[in-house]
Amino acid sequence: MGDEAVDVVVVGGGPAGLSAALVLARSCRRVAIFDEGKPRNRVSRAVHNFLSRDGTPPGELLEASRRQLAAYPNVRFVRSRVVDASRDSSGFTVVTADGGRARCRKLILATGLVEQLPQVPGLLELYGRGVYSCPYCDGWDVRGARIAVYGRGDDHGAALALELTGWSSDVVLCTDGPAELSEERRAALARNHVTLRTDRIVRLAAESGVLDSIVFEQGPALEARALFVYADRHEASDLAARLGSSGYHGDAIEVGRHGRLDVPGLFVIGDASRDVLQVAVAAGEGCEAAICVNSELLREDQR
Repeated sequence: MGDEAVDVVVVGGGPAGLSAALVLARSCRRVAIFDEGKPRNRVSRAVHNFLSRDGTPPGELLEASRRQLAAYPNVRFVRSRVVDASRDSSGFTVVTADGGRARCRKLILATGLVEQLPQVPGLLELYGRGVYSCPYCDGWDVRGARIAVYGRGDDHGAALALELTGWSSDVVLCTDGPAELSEERRAALARNHVTLRTDRIVRLAAESGVLDSIVFEQGPALEARALFVYADRHEASDLAARLGSSGYHGDAIEVGRHGRLDVPGLFVIGDASRDVLQVAVAAGEGCEAAICVNSELLREDQR
């Protein structure tokens, strides 16, 4: 884009970023969306909990959203990763991996999160095909079946296992070694009939490309319809830190009302905001932030 100036740059073309861009487009703002095309939910088979779009494959949802945005001549979509950004008295400059640049008055980061999955043989290959991380997204499809949970400690494995008893009465917590559980959590697991397996996991076994069982170093394999994992997450981009935000902590960003950060004109929305990680929520955050951004621009223009 050279040094072309727009009103707003949106970094990230997922549901949050595209929703923000749509609201801004309809507010007669010039918008540039930068996206590298690697959404976090790309391995998922379907989007859920989004009214009127429940069951829609994520790729189809994004493609339909981009088609709708293409009808607005004041929107540019750039397939590139933003690697740097700076701010001066007139706004922001973003720089892409291929050397592209764009200037804007307001900057919205919808860069999402990166999940760090457990290093278990077979797990990555089955992610989205029997291995999941969100009960609210995938619990319904395995309701009533045996559900395994991977994780250690009170707040990781045990908390997730107890949460999944809302979908099944047959939940097994696999800690892949010492459980590291408090007596209180052990009592809660027993009270809610959650089975505990502390054997080391050798691999995940598949049948027709879908999770079939968990194989341990000792003891019998565990047949399970699904394995839910607690995955550590960190911010996919450090642009907030590069711009001087004190709210960036690597694994999270402290976000204020409407997605504002402590850098004037800078907003964070979607999964990067570390709120509820749902497509519908991300889209809502995009809409909310866009209205706030447009209101700020109007006030500046009317001075």
